[in-house]
Amino acid sequence: MSAVIPFSVALRERSRTAHSSSEGADFMTNLMKGSGTRDDYVALVVQHWFIYEALEEATERMRVDPVASVFLSDKLTRLPALEADLEFLIGADWRERITPLPTTQAYVSRIRRVAATWPGGFVAHHYTRYLGDLSGGQFIGRLMQRHFGFDTNGIGFYLFGDIADPDAFKNVYREQLDAAPWDDDEKERVIEEVLVAYRFNTELFVDLARAKAAQSA
Repeated sequence: MSAVIPFSVALRERSRTAHSSSEGADFMTNLMKGSGTRDDYVALVVQHWFIYEALEEATERMRVDPVASVFLSDKLTRLPALEADLEFLIGADWRERITPLPTTQAYVSRIRRVAATWPGGFVAHHYTRYLGDLSGGQFIGRLMQRHFGFDTNGIGFYLFGDIADPDAFKNVYREQLDAAPWDDDEKERVIEEVLVAYRFNTELFVDLARAKAAQSA
């Protein structure tokens, strides 16, 4: 009899290609290589704010859900850090100067719709964003410091000061995924929603590149 693959492992394996595709989008690749500009980085932070505003608004509603609430931790909250980053990067009037790109608008709508009706779908988006932030995000933050001469101002989004051991935190999160009371059909739906989230992230990089090209045309 073949061994049962833990859900967290199946999820990671099924989303591996989508994750690599998202990471490899040209806009993000250029930013990480140092050929992107400070303005490119600011544009990315702006779109993150809209995404996390929707995600963390949904998080508040999910605190009463018996399944989704297990995954919630105030240590993951990113919105205050994003707002401090934007004030540093743009100025005190940053709220009046930012707009969501089309992909961001669609992404936000998806998060809100899913969170209103489907806890498993909310967990899919929560997993995609926060475990990614705790993984590659730490590396990205260090690169942005190096490329743009930041100290901690401007990269607060990538700093998880309340999580002493990100790997241990991620391991607990994966154990919670394995323990979630989902049948096989629901697990498949959750995996599919994770893939949807990765597609949004990849399309966002394309949108950012398109907006940059339009500004320089």
